[in-house]
Amino acid sequence: MSISLTKKLFITWYTLLMLATGWTIGPVLATWMPGHYFEWYPFIPVFFYIFGWFTIYMFEACRQYAPQKLQLVYLGTKAIKMFFSLIVLLIYAVKVGEKKVEFFLTFFGFYLITLVFESWFFYRYEQVKKKEK
Repeated sequence: MSISLTKKLFITWYTLLMLATGWTIGPVLATWMPGHYFEWYPFIPVFFYIFGWFTIYMFEACRQYAPQKLQLVYLGTKAIKMFFSLIVLLIYAVKVGEKKVEFFLTFFGFYLITLVFESWFFYRYEQVKKKEK
């Protein structure tokens, strides 16, 4: 099975984004704000990285088998991401409970970063497709 250029670009840029943000925010919290660093920090970038892979695989499958539904799949993955994010936040608040505010704010920051990146990436994809037509 070959990997499409779109998938390859998304995975490459998404990996770089998650490494850069994960390796920047974590040490900043641990070094400059040690009172705000929490043990579960590494889970956040991993969660969003895994979800990024899910997003691109759903997008690719839709592009191959039902290209007329791309926008619906894009919005659906955003809804699923929000749903699972709320579940993670709820589980953290109930089960772990330590430094909830720090966890929620960091999680929300990563959520926004990935949302902006994914929106930009798929916007650029649509722009390229329109130029090709």
